[in-house]
Amino acid sequence: MGTTAVILLVVAGVCALVIIIAVLYTIGVYNRLVALKNRFKNAFAQIEVQLKRRHDLIPNLVETVKGYMAHERETLEAVVQARAAAVSGLQAASADPTSGAAMKQLGGAEGALTGALGRLMVVAEQYPDLKATQNMQQLTEELTSTENKVAFARQAYNDSATAYNTYRQSFPPVVFAGMFGHNADAALLDFDDAEIGEAPKVSF
Repeated sequence: MGTTAVILLVVAGVCALVIIIAVLYTIGVYNRLVALKNRFKNAFAQIEVQLKRRHDLIPNLVETVKGYMAHERETLEAVVQARAAAVSGLQAASADPTSGAAMKQLGGAEGALTGALGRLMVVAEQYPDLKATQNMQQLTEELTSTENKVAFARQAYNDSATAYNTYRQSFPPVVFAGMFGHNADAALLDFDDAEIGEAPKVSF
């Protein structure tokens, strides 16, 4: 075999090796993007579970307090309306966790709901008989526990979303991300006005 033939064979081998490495790397990038995206979607699903639990507790809370707070109709209506907006915001965000607009809507709605609940609890403080009921104490405890779980779930989601965004934006994965359908960052979730897990702080 001549020298030229050997050189050509080596070049062909090197080219084949480079192509194989490039293909394997591209597959690795694709799989990593999929894994990170699934991770932040799963993390959002955990937030969704806790927020649904929170939303389900509120009608019971309203029913419990309205018999004692007949003259606080405006406060009760504000909670009901804020809950409806939060439920709608959660549905929109669940449909597309990568939507910045949907996440912003959810964050604002949940912040407003927390504020409305906080005002309700402050008013409820003025009704000793209500505070003394076992049902009210249980609901308050469940709400506080759920809000703490939401706070932890939100932090886990934001960590997962940040990991996905960082990888998607880094080089060279950014070159392939668009080709694989990863065209948008995962939207982070922040609650406006009041932080779930911190408010309302009321002891019955």
